[in-house]
Amino acid sequence: MKLSEFHYDLPQELIAQHPLPDRTASRLLHLDAGTGAIEHRRFSDLLDLLAPNDLLVFNNTQVIPARLWGRKATGGKLEILIERTTGEHTALAHIRSSKSPGAGMEIRLSATAGAEPGDRRLRVTGREGALFCIESPDIPLSQVLVELGHMPLPPYIERPDEDSDQSRYQTVYASREGAVAAPTAGLHFSDDLLQAIDDKGAGRTEVTLHVGAGTFQPVRTDTIEDHQMHSEYLEVSQATCDAVARTQASGGRVIAVGTTAVRSLETASRSGVLAPYKGDTDIFIYPGYEFQAVDAMITNFHLPESTLMMLVSAFSGSDLIMDAYAEAVAQRYRFFSYGDAMFLTSPISRGAQP
Repeated sequence: MKLSEFHYDLPQELIAQHPLPDRTASRLLHLDAGTGAIEHRRFSDLLDLLAPNDLLVFNNTQVIPARLWGRKATGGKLEILIERTTGEHTALAHIRSSKSPGAGMEIRLSATAGAEPGDRRLRVTGREGALFCIESPDIPLSQVLVELGHMPLPPYIERPDEDSDQSRYQTVYASREGAVAAPTAGLHFSDDLLQAIDDKGAGRTEVTLHVGAGTFQPVRTDTIEDHQMHSEYLEVSQATCDAVARTQASGGRVIAVGTTAVRSLETASRSGVLAPYKGDTDIFIYPGYEFQAVDAMITNFHLPESTLMMLVSAFSGSDLIMDAYAEAVAQRYRFFSYGDAMFLTSPISRGAQP
């Protein structure tokens, strides 16, 4: 399967640079993969697409202020993006600079890009593949991030982070610190909408998948089967497994909120039965994959030729997804993290429709 099969043309001006003031005001493209029908809705219409015995599965990861700037002892500027914390004082990180730092190098941190460094410092202790091992020798790394860290907006948002991003690049239900990218489908939910979902009788449960910066890394192989996925930390609890089992027994649908929730449930279902899971996942879902646990999903629009385009194509069918994306471009939807959303069903219906 070739990478070019997942390409589409996107005008630059359709890439959302800021979120809408109201989380639920985004547009919602509803693709019924059983019929191929497309409907254009508002995200606040989501309630109309839910049945009382459906279950929504949310990723409760919380984005940390993972982007830092600093200088080498020689004065050279660099940018640090924490990939994951490994201890109270240590982490694995991407470091962008004119020359790769070596083990033992000290980095003096700055409050903003290009600013003079202050007293806070990090030390490079080694490498693990493409990632650098760093430590905060003086204070816990979490304190460094609180003092100097910036929200790690994705590279297609071509502006500095703003104070408002502290809350808007975060779901309202985020509770488990560790992500360096938001599970963006969840950004459309407000507290009021969550309450309305409860009032309708639909269920809610949570998983934890700490989204890594690798989610934005391009696929560099022409044949997608040759691509190696990055690993991310995942937890699926017994309570979530029980909620899914009850929903399936009642004829309801398991609706994943975001591709991270999809990857969580499908990782925990690799044996053929959903079971509790705690550890890393590098699951790669592309057309031909047989889904075990997910009946519908809510997701944002994804980058051309990305692994997430491959995942949604596997779920609803490549031709239908490409048609839906072409329709979204024609209708001037807003794309990517701060953009609009889709409600996708599978051609194989396993639950009752509302």
